[in-house]
Amino acid sequence: MNAAESGRPEAPVPHRTIVLAVSTVAAFLTPFASSALNVALPSVGREFSMSAVLLGWVATAFILSAAVFLVPFGKFADIHGRKKVFLWGSLGYALTSAFSALSPSSGLLLASRALQGIAGAGIFSTGVAMLTSAYPLGERGKVLGINVSSTYLGLSLGPVLGGVLTQNLGWRSIFWIQGALGLAVFGLVLAYLRGEWAEARGERFDAGGSLLLALTLIAVMLGLPRLPKPGGWALLGLGLAAGALFVRVESGKTNPVLDMSLFRHNAVFAFSNLAALINYSATFAVGFLVSLYLQYGKGLTPQKAGLILIAQPVMMALFSPLSGRLSDRIEPRLLASAGMALSVLGLLLLSFLGPATGFGFIIAALVVLGFGFALFSSPNTNAVMSSVEKRFYGVASATLGTMRATGQMLSMGTAMLLFSLFLGSSAVRPEVFPQFLSAVRTAFWLFAALCLAGVFASLSRGKLR
Repeated sequence: MNAAESGRPEAPVPHRTIVLAVSTVAAFLTPFASSALNVALPSVGREFSMSAVLLGWVATAFILSAAVFLVPFGKFADIHGRKKVFLWGSLGYALTSAFSALSPSSGLLLASRALQGIAGAGIFSTGVAMLTSAYPLGERGKVLGINVSSTYLGLSLGPVLGGVLTQNLGWRSIFWIQGALGLAVFGLVLAYLRGEWAEARGERFDAGGSLLLALTLIAVMLGLPRLPKPGGWALLGLGLAAGALFVRVESGKTNPVLDMSLFRHNAVFAFSNLAALINYSATFAVGFLVSLYLQYGKGLTPQKAGLILIAQPVMMALFSPLSGRLSDRIEPRLLASAGMALSVLGLLLLSFLGPATGFGFIIAALVVLGFGFALFSSPNTNAVMSSVEKRFYGVASATLGTMRATGQMLSMGTAMLLFSLFLGSSAVRPEVFPQFLSAVRTAFWLFAALCLAGVFASLSRGKLR
């Protein structure tokens, strides 16, 4: 095993609880924002007269910019200090949330969301790395389970609070809540967290590799919604070529932004990250699609739609700590693969959505999907972080975050591509609802097939212990 050898924490024992507290609050932020915003999107679309594709960019602008900066920030944090990057990321998140709340147009809202994603990358590239640095190997599954559970608590409260806030105070209030939470995290770190983690101190930062990675992700994400137009294929080709060049260039560097040997010589790390990429690619757009279906197709208010959407994240929040603890004793690949298989079932159920589908059926599908994701995420995170040496914790955490963000990006990109194919530039209206429903069903069929492939990727990772 290539794990942290001694299992002894870098932080003094009294500081472990502080690290857990700030990383857990930070883990709550983005999932709360994304799930709350999913419920609010129809209201945003009406205010700014946005098409279905452009509406998807309100969520995607954040994810794309976060994906671009996660690994560079993770490497920078390994060199210069994880707490430092986490601290300023928290402050930036609070400020950019305020920019989003004050946006007077769709263009400025999308720009603010992109800036918010950059700040978010500072938090999410370092939070899990700090947690892994502070806790020994035998306790990581437990605290990572708590951390993941906080993520799902955010997902659980997001639809409900997002619906209540949107209906009573308007969608902008969601961003004010985010800003307050970001400011609270900044204050906690500044006041209570002592010590620093920078096991790669002295290494050079790889700016060229960071730019190539950014070009890869931006070109792919801009190209997907434009398919099958020639411009879409051109951007996709540019992204793939930049990705191939990135892998080649990084493989020959002494201090790369992303050490390719982690993928070539560490099967647990490589396949666990691949499994995360596939799982998020197949599941992230579920909340977005089901929210639009419930409000446009079923005529529900944001508040009532949120009460149905809560079914999935509640299961995640309830069972993630249990699966995290189990992964300290049972091989993570077994738990994660079982979770992936359950996700396939949940996606297949959602592929049968129709005009007359009952709410009970929708809730049952979301429950299955939520339980599957809970079984997958904590063990998979434990496998990634426990498979590398301490000096790679920041990069490992950021790599996993990048897989998550890239998967989320591809999931939303797939949804927007299907909207573009089935709806064109049209907004979702009653007369085009059949085409909208066809796009949603096609998305869930594709996601189920992708998740099925992910089961085999998850099983292929090998043993951690």
